[in-house]
Amino acid sequence: MADAKVIPFGEEPRSRRKGPRPGRAKRSQGSLKPVPQQRDEELERGADEAAEATTAASAVPPVPPHPPRRAPGGGDWERRLAHGLSFLRRRITGDYEVDDFGYDEDLTDQVLMSLLRPMYEKYFRVEVKGIENIPDSGGALVVANHSGVLPLDGLMLQVAVHDNHPAERHLRLLAADLVFMLPVVNELARKAGHTLACAEDAQLLLERGEVVGVMPEGFKGIGKPFSERYKLQRFGRGGFVSTALRAGAPIVPCSIVGAEEIYPMVGNAKTLARLLGVPYFPITPTFPLLGPLGAVPLPTKWTIQFGEPIPTDGHPPEAADDPMLMFNLTDQVRETIQHTLYKLLVQRRSVFF
Repeated sequence: MADAKVIPFGEEPRSRRKGPRPGRAKRSQGSLKPVPQQRDEELERGADEAAEATTAASAVPPVPPHPPRRAPGGGDWERRLAHGLSFLRRRITGDYEVDDFGYDEDLTDQVLMSLLRPMYEKYFRVEVKGIENIPDSGGALVVANHSGVLPLDGLMLQVAVHDNHPAERHLRLLAADLVFMLPVVNELARKAGHTLACAEDAQLLLERGEVVGVMPEGFKGIGKPFSERYKLQRFGRGGFVSTALRAGAPIVPCSIVGAEEIYPMVGNAKTLARLLGVPYFPITPTFPLLGPLGAVPLPTKWTIQFGEPIPTDGHPPEAADDPMLMFNLTDQVRETIQHTLYKLLVQRRSVFF
């Protein structure tokens, strides 16, 4: 029902007026004649009825108009087509930017995120907690556990930050040397905003106000046997803490549950790994027994929780060279992640649900 139009008392709507206004003369053939008294009374009664109708209508809350209906799926496809054509136009005309690390934000948002999102939403059904602990602006260092034989946890973490943070922030991951030695993976990693895990690159990104992600366990975490799942490995020598101290960026601990079971690693063919020049060669219940089919990850249910940030801007600049401080902060971050992992495991109903 459309909103009722308020009509002042004593005045009749224009649509109902069929004669001249009360109290005025009626013009006819150049002469003025008074309006009959009976006509005045009818007009007054009409005005009273209109006022009563207005009062009754005002007591009923207006119903908002329905949005225009669209054909099922039609508007969505039109929007996607428009975005796709706009993206192609930018790629052809060169109307996009790439930073000095090789990060292509336009390609990442329009293509890479779209390819990862079905796995994130439908396959692993990732649940995110504590996303508000990542600041809306400024640099921040996200420190997470690492597992799963293949680094899918890093990719899912990148989607989680972008799709759930109110400011749609982008996570710039620090990756191992091996990532940038592989022909195709190297280019995709650069385009997605990842860079080499070195202190110089990490500090530069933090000083630029970026959200940087690091997994200090490295290959020790991602290639550990299934029997040691959710037991954090050593966090190195605390280089990430030194970088955060120099940049004055907060450290955000992050715990990921679900990635350990996607490839249950029951063995490691070390001889074959040395021949291939890789840190490990996993043996799982399905790989290499089932060949390429064994490379399909199990559809486990994931939970990613971001803990409360640990501030570093309260320390003086020379604190980055204090080994005791770095050790204490590193141990604090590691214990926070480990404790949260145990807590999430207790709350988990099932590996797959």
